[in-house]
Amino acid sequence: MKKSLGAKTLVYPKPAWVVATYDKEGKANAMTVAWAGICCSDPAAVTVSLRKATYTYGNIMERKAFTLNVPSESYVKEVDFVGIVSGKATDKFAYTGLNSVRSDLVDAPYIKEFPLILECKLIHTFEIGLHTQFIGQILDVKVDEDLIGANDIPDVKKIKPIVYSNGVYYGLGNPIGKAFSVGKNMAPPI
Repeated sequence: MKKSLGAKTLVYPKPAWVVATYDKEGKANAMTVAWAGICCSDPAAVTVSLRKATYTYGNIMERKAFTLNVPSESYVKEVDFVGIVSGKATDKFAYTGLNSVRSDLVDAPYIKEFPLILECKLIHTFEIGLHTQFIGQILDVKVDEDLIGANDIPDVKKIKPIVYSNGVYYGLGNPIGKAFSVGKNMAPPI
């Protein structure tokens, strides 16, 4: 028997990604988000949901661009910190020692130390109650060269991304099966 928990945001796991933006004066800012993910393959696009009260919200609205930065497990303290304090009052890059790099394609910085970067141009916004959903078209993906595996695909075991669930950060576990393979024998004949 299943117990009803009501309408809640209980989806496991959520990515612990860091959105990087510039403010009106050109100061780099970073914010940890868990409400983000791929939303389209053509055009390649991601979604990020933010409250209007956040500094990052205003920065994206102003600059029409952002980067999504995928941190590795070794940066969990920095990831947590940039999600706790506001960029209005704190220079998060100066405080954490992380380095911002100007994106080649969009008006936003990315985080040099993080292994995987998505450079995104804002293409849509949707008001959804307490949050605004930003849709960003991915113009480029950057990855540290030593973390690229076969077929120019980033190796998730080398990247060691952080995931988030109900107030706790996790690393990824071992692979349990290959997509489009483990269920193949279950499919009815076509």
